[in-house]
Amino acid sequence: MTGPSLHNKVAIVTGAGMGMGAATALLFAEAGARVVVSDVNEAAGREVVARIEQAGGTALFHKANVAVGADVDQLVRATVECFGRLDVAVNNAAVTPDTRPLAELDEAEFDKVMAVDLKGVALCLRYQLAQMIRQGQGGSIVNIGSVSSFRPQPNNGAYVAAKHGVIGLTKVAALENGVHKIRVNAVAPGAIDTPMLRGALDAMGASEADFAAALSLLGRFGEAREVAQASLWLASDLASYVTGTTINVDAGYANR
Repeated sequence: MTGPSLHNKVAIVTGAGMGMGAATALLFAEAGARVVVSDVNEAAGREVVARIEQAGGTALFHKANVAVGADVDQLVRATVECFGRLDVAVNNAAVTPDTRPLAELDEAEFDKVMAVDLKGVALCLRYQLAQMIRQGQGGSIVNIGSVSSFRPQPNNGAYVAAKHGVIGLTKVAALENGVHKIRVNAVAPGAIDTPMLRGALDAMGASEADFAAALSLLGRFGEAREVAQASLWLASDLASYVTGTTINVDAGYANR
């Protein structure tokens, strides 16, 4: 029995310059996909492409801001121009959560989080689904939610709302596109050791030891590759009868 394969598949991963996105792009390439690495950080994105190519894989970098429809449209077009099609997408791009209570809501901060973390996923779905429908051969899309999609956190009103919305978008997209043989699912990570999480800890003057036990039944932070493994399974044919669902990769935190 073999593991998940994306042999000869073409995949887009957004927010792929670091953290979970980078881990996903690298793992998808290992699984045989030709990967389009997308990020607003060109240097970081190109470094991921270089790592994929050094390992013998095939990758392309395309800079895109997922909050801008024209950028996402061009991302999908560039993918098809280079590789001929689009089979898989992981919508991972996100910005750092807001950090103040709703009674002190900052409108600009709220709009930024919602633009990237929710509208960005909707725009990606819009153009990815349209391309897969045109191809007529199905496809698989994975949206990255969060433990905050199910368990609200204080002082993260915009982020919590956006990540709840990602699950809603996932369900609607699955309902609308089963007829096209396109599967749409989500992964909800918990406390994953990424630059975003480390930045949040630094801002609070806290450490992994301070929070790991409270955020994980396993007593540790997760690794980005552990989230990528869930996305790979959902993207692959091993999950051929799975759509409209969410896999929690959170060491049990959502169920505490």
